[in-house]
Amino acid sequence: MENVKTEQYLNSLLEKTYDAQRGYANAAEVTEHVQLKRWLAQQGARRTEFAAALAGEMKGMNENPKNDGTFAGDMHRGWMNIKAALSLNKDESVLEECLTGEKSAIEEYDQVLEHKSELPPTIVSVLEAQKDEIQATVNEVKTLEDFAHDHNL
Repeated sequence: MENVKTEQYLNSLLEKTYDAQRGYANAAEVTEHVQLKRWLAQQGARRTEFAAALAGEMKGMNENPKNDGTFAGDMHRGWMNIKAALSLNKDESVLEECLTGEKSAIEEYDQVLEHKSELPPTIVSVLEAQKDEIQATVNEVKTLEDFAHDHNL
C-alpha cells in the first residue's frame, strides 16, 4: 500500500474515532440515567485515547494526522443520526445509534486491516486492539439496549 493510501485509511479511521468521541459525549450529556451517563462518558474518553494513539502512530510513520478532533462540522456516517436520537431523549434510541456507529467503525477497521501486511506491525497491533475493544463495546451496547428496553428508559 503506497503511503498516500495508508495516510487516507488512517485519517479515515481517525475521523471516525473523533465522530464516536463526540457522539458519546453528546449522548452522555442528555441521558438522565446516571450509570448510563457514566458509561457513555467513559466510552467517549476511550475514543479520545484511541485518537491520540492513532495520531501518534501516524506521526511515527511520518504521516500527517488530518486534524486534532477540534474541527467543527457534522458527524459522519454511523454517528450522524445520534443527534436525532438525542432529540427524542430516549436512552434506547441513543444506544441504537451508538450501536450503528460502532458497527460502522468495525467495518472501517476491517477495511484497513485487509492491508495489514503493508502496514508497520505497531500500527497493526494498535488497530487490532482498538477494533477488539469496539467489538466488546458493541456487545455491551446490546446488553444496555436490552436493559433500556426492558425498563422502558
